[in-house]
Amino acid sequence: MRDITPIRILPGTGIEVLDQTLLPREERRRRLTTVAQVGEAIRMLRVRGAPLLGVTGACGMAIAGEERGAGAEALARAADELKATRPTAVDLGAMIDEALAAVEGAGTGEEARRKALWAFAERALARQRERDGALVRHGRDLPGLEGAVLTHCNTGGLATGAAGTALAVIAEAWRAGRLERCYATETRPLLQGARLTMWELEALGIPGTLLPDTAAASLIASGQVGAVITGADRIAANGDGANKVGTYGLAAVAARHGVPFYLAAPTSTFDAATPSGEAIPIEFRADGEVGGFGGERWSPDGGDAYNPAFDVTPAELIAGIVTEHGVLRPPYGPAIAALTG
Repeated sequence: MRDITPIRILPGTGIEVLDQTLLPREERRRRLTTVAQVGEAIRMLRVRGAPLLGVTGACGMAIAGEERGAGAEALARAADELKATRPTAVDLGAMIDEALAAVEGAGTGEEARRKALWAFAERALARQRERDGALVRHGRDLPGLEGAVLTHCNTGGLATGAAGTALAVIAEAWRAGRLERCYATETRPLLQGARLTMWELEALGIPGTLLPDTAAASLIASGQVGAVITGADRIAANGDGANKVGTYGLAAVAARHGVPFYLAAPTSTFDAATPSGEAIPIEFRADGEVGGFGGERWSPDGGDAYNPAFDVTPAELIAGIVTEHGVLRPPYGPAIAALTG
């Protein structure tokens, strides 16, 4: 079976990541040993997916301890640098803050502080594996995961460093004989669905069908899918969820046709300090991503582009949120408060 492991920790040295910008044409791994390299990999989406960004952020702090020293001031600067790379996914900043807390408990000795940072990074990855496994167990019996399902963007192991979230639930339903097919959107403009989800479906042996983002509404209306399930990059205290741009539209169309729409995300993706989706910061990316891909340009130069990386799905459109602690149902406010309090 193809190795889709997106990150390997090399304690005391750095990390090795699978460059997701090159998939599926090339499976190249890059060794990152500086904070600048980690920041570039995050910013350029060589590593991506909210849970994996959290793990990568923790590793970036351990790398900072080796490169710049494990003093509080140096680590604080590295933390700010890494947090600024991608503002929407809450896992990145949260895990960096956890790394800072972990190192403060190690005392003042440089060696002890560096070891504490690496130990925390390894725990973060191990914890993600545990979360993914539990999340899958809770999600495999969701109503609607029969026959065929639709997903958007990429939520398999490439996005978490472990089993994955929504795509892992899909895989478990397929292994149980409930699902026959997974439909995946292209996920424009960077084609994470076409390049990454279809690649993972092939690696898992799951029949997959690719469709343009613009065909998703008609697919849902046709009755060919029993459910829509995606991941999330940040879930607010009221249950509003930010995910790859285009998710809101899928949820709205699914609601119109009585098809359940689910989010699948670990508790690290919940942000109890953000009251609703209106307060979630949305990352906007470069105009150049919209008018072409992979060095090929098909739009005239000089035009502006509206290129948000995420949108927010209102809680009332979400039938359930799958977590490692169970499936949350509306009303989400009390359920999320109990989970994160």
